[in-house]
Amino acid sequence: MSEPRLRVLSLIPPMTQLNTPYPSTAYITGFLRSRGIPSEQEDLALALVLRLLSKDGLARVLDAVLDIPKKQRSPALRSFIHHYEHYQRTIAPVIAFLQGRDTTLAHRIVSRTFLPEGPRFAAVDAYTIDDQQDPLAWAFGALGTHDRARHLATLYLNDLADVLRDGIDERFEFVRYAESLAISQPTFEPLACALAAPANLIDRELAALTLATITRHQPDLVLLSVPFPGAVYAAFRIAQTIRANHPQIRIALGGGFANTELRELKEARVFDYFDFVTLDSGERPLLALIDHLQGKRSAERLVRTFVRENGKVRYINFPEPDVPFEEWGAPTWDGLPIHDYLSLLDMLNPMHRLWSDGRWNKLTVAHGCYWKKCSFCDITLDYISRYETASAEILVDRIEAIIAETGQTGFHFVDEAAPPKMLKALAEELLRRGVTISWWGNIRFEKSFTPELCQLLADSGCIAISGGLEVASDRLLTLMKKGVSVEQVARVTAGFSQAGILVHAYLMYGFPTQTLHDTVDALEYVRQLFAEGCIQSGFFHRFACTVHSPVGKNPEEYGVQLIPLPEITFATNDVGFIDPTGVDHDALGRALNKALYNYMHGLCLDDDVRGWFAEFVDERIPKPRVARHFIARALDAQHGGGRHEPR
Repeated sequence: MSEPRLRVLSLIPPMTQLNTPYPSTAYITGFLRSRGIPSEQEDLALALVLRLLSKDGLARVLDAVLDIPKKQRSPALRSFIHHYEHYQRTIAPVIAFLQGRDTTLAHRIVSRTFLPEGPRFAAVDAYTIDDQQDPLAWAFGALGTHDRARHLATLYLNDLADVLRDGIDERFEFVRYAESLAISQPTFEPLACALAAPANLIDRELAALTLATITRHQPDLVLLSVPFPGAVYAAFRIAQTIRANHPQIRIALGGGFANTELRELKEARVFDYFDFVTLDSGERPLLALIDHLQGKRSAERLVRTFVRENGKVRYINFPEPDVPFEEWGAPTWDGLPIHDYLSLLDMLNPMHRLWSDGRWNKLTVAHGCYWKKCSFCDITLDYISRYETASAEILVDRIEAIIAETGQTGFHFVDEAAPPKMLKALAEELLRRGVTISWWGNIRFEKSFTPELCQLLADSGCIAISGGLEVASDRLLTLMKKGVSVEQVARVTAGFSQAGILVHAYLMYGFPTQTLHDTVDALEYVRQLFAEGCIQSGFFHRFACTVHSPVGKNPEEYGVQLIPLPEITFATNDVGFIDPTGVDHDALGRALNKALYNYMHGLCLDDDVRGWFAEFVDERIPKPRVARHFIARALDAQHGGGRHEPR
């Protein structure tokens, strides 16, 4: 008689995304099943939101809100109470509409009489341009009824998220939950205090979902995949519920948060909730862990795993090779309610909206990064440093298996930077087999992406790409070891745009030694890239120094001094630093983001960039050192001077 096999349940904790499942459990479930290990998965992030945003859920929210004294109620709470019956009538139809189950409701939503409109709807009037009577006409045009409706329905949900935040838990957001309790938090104490506090409504709803899931699957081992700090609190609450009600179940924590922030873990109290914490790619550690739980190997032969022994944390890493990327198998979404995800429309920009619009099958073209030199990146960690590929034939096999399972042909390639050689081979294989998909992903703006390759990628189904321009300054790009120049970025992005592929640029400010003049120059480059149609969207983020990056490892090479960290027993990632330039990057960031918002909407592209800084900076703004038609001339030079006259 064969021995009973250990049953595994992988859970996605709140909060991640609402439009598509986070792919970590799909990868692990597919891999474990390929090894004959019974494995199931559920998305408790989506389940929690759907439970709260229901008629019964809103009734429970109202009860909690009414317990708050009138004088302490925020505008969001007052609006919710006033419109409560209206919310009760509309919540189920709106959720069904955003799930794609009732598309004809769009006509009622765009009438602006169907939905209750709370404080978030005030933003709609801010979109008005040139005194147009229809404030959304510029974004959607006369035929954009469905998109208009999804944007308005998203504002409606955001109003309700504000109610949950103001009335139930001030730490709540749809895409992150209680992030401050975990992100670069040196001690466990804030999280421990939060977990010891009386459960609020959201905690109780999550506990009920957790217990129902355990009853349904009867697992022996529960895996909690935590990609971001904003999913940590809920993961611990889930583990707390399982431990209190099913103490025989073993629980393991892994995912991106553990991989980056828990590498120095010393806090024994973490193991009041979890039996194991694993690092980096989970395939080999999980095989070792499952063998251990089945009595086939000792604890001494666990791989990249923290445990608690005699009250102290111990890290065990038996030397064993990782499972090759080619042997991971296809991810599976079996068990995840792929038709229940909500297709939201927060950002109106056609490229930026892809992150929350539509359900994408997430897939990795290659493990790690083929470049792994950027000085701001965690290049010392496994998810960057260990570069492995699979053949194009295997990748397309996985794509076909996913399409057969989900019935959906949209793919988001979630690589750190998809290698051009692999993308070329993948495109050729897709075309050879006649496999029709729509895909987008992240790349480096390197010269290998010729106009001919861009067109090939478009022919294979590429609709959009994102890439890091970071600080648009050749001096700083060299310091970053980015391996590109602004002129090269212009030519590559123009090639993508001319092939009909939308381009999103990741932008950075506050990099070590970046001056005010550098920042003005960078914005001038960005203005020209938008004006020439090279990029369609972007996002400026403040540089953060991490302990795993070259800047964090060797700050003296970048002209900065690190601020000493406190004693670390829990999480560590970001580290503060002193930059001798003394620039007020917070003020510059506000100027950059205001400019970028307008550029993404096609506005002010001929204005002097110094005007954006004047509102936020109390000093003379230097004139850009960048020639006003630098990008146009670079593109003309690529085409032998025959492209067009500079604007």
